[in-house]
Amino acid sequence: MELVSSVDDRYLTDEHRTIRDLVQEFARERVAPVARDLDIRAEFPWENVAEMARMGLFGIPFPEECAGVGLDTLALLVVIEELAKVDASHAIAVGAHTSLCAAPIYLFGTEEQRHTYLTRLAAGKVLGGFGLTEPQAGSDAGASRTRAVEKRDHWVLNGSKIFITHGGVGEIFVITAVTGGTDGNKEISSFILTKETCDLDRARAVGVGHDDALTPIPGFRSGKKEDKLGWRASDTRELILEDAIVPKENLLGKRGEGFKNFLRTLDSGRIGMAALALGIAEGALERTLEYTGLRRQFGQRICDFQAVRFDLADIALGIEVGKHLTYHAATLKDGGKPFTREASMAKLYCSELAMRASIKAVQLHGGYGYTTEYPVERMMRDAKICEIGEGTSEIQRLVIARQILGEPEEIIEGER
Repeated sequence: MELVSSVDDRYLTDEHRTIRDLVQEFARERVAPVARDLDIRAEFPWENVAEMARMGLFGIPFPEECAGVGLDTLALLVVIEELAKVDASHAIAVGAHTSLCAAPIYLFGTEEQRHTYLTRLAAGKVLGGFGLTEPQAGSDAGASRTRAVEKRDHWVLNGSKIFITHGGVGEIFVITAVTGGTDGNKEISSFILTKETCDLDRARAVGVGHDDALTPIPGFRSGKKEDKLGWRASDTRELILEDAIVPKENLLGKRGEGFKNFLRTLDSGRIGMAALALGIAEGALERTLEYTGLRRQFGQRICDFQAVRFDLADIALGIEVGKHLTYHAATLKDGGKPFTREASMAKLYCSELAMRASIKAVQLHGGYGYTTEYPVERMMRDAKICEIGEGTSEIQRLVIARQILGEPEEIIEGER
């Protein structure tokens, strides 16, 4: 059962609806049949990723001269939301790639960097990721220990990044490192690094994911793949830098502006996470409406019980609120207006909504909800990371409080 929302009429244009319908059809026909099996095997969806690249889904908000589609942030959120209704692992492939890797190169990169890296990312030729979180630096990203030492014609980077989406399958990464200062006042800068995908045979077989023209950075590689509770079809790994030789021209933005720039990056990423969480909540409600409308107990449909109706109404209410928060944040961003507070509000609300909605969906499915026969148990597992990545719920509350009190933002979360 498809949900119909009047919120769409307020925010979406015909162009948005067209891309929504296209992705919705793809999700139902291509993603839904394989999502359960990919989750069980923790297998990256190479075939579908290749099709998503051909559809232009990895370049939605970038101009055509950068090999993008030329749409806006709201269009990107619609894509993420529709994919997440069916499978969050597919949704995060688009979200992390676009918001956390391609976007900072577009925003802070030189023309040469855009030509070399962004065009490949926007076209979906290769996948990208963002390296911020470290073993000892999660919410407190200022505690980063990865260091970059400047030499005559290059930088030498040493350290590691953890919980990196596309850490293994990706080939282009935006990495943060300490370039100077003291522990109390570190200078942090950003760099573009490249490596070869860890799944070269599959990438070549599907025609995306690898580009021979990209030169791997010596000393830069991926580590072991994480065995996760949710997002199991998404590739999450450690990134290791051992005397990584990075050319001077791979500095992204100005030296010392890495902290400021990744705050902007995470603001955009939080809207994407809000859309992903919103999609999970919508998918959970759609599946529950179907199940409770068919399942009968005590001589009537489950959805005819008043208590069940109250639960369904509460989830639907939350989805409407989440849509307003998320779409509003996107329109502020697209309008060039401040959106830090609104991004954190959307991310906080929708991530906790996804958890509530998916738990209730499992409950209303009864024993069946606890089996892999129905997708709601996977949605429940996928929802949990939404309360952690892109800033935990606790960090979002700190950001919101600082915004309304007019205080500077000093603590952020970098996990994704």
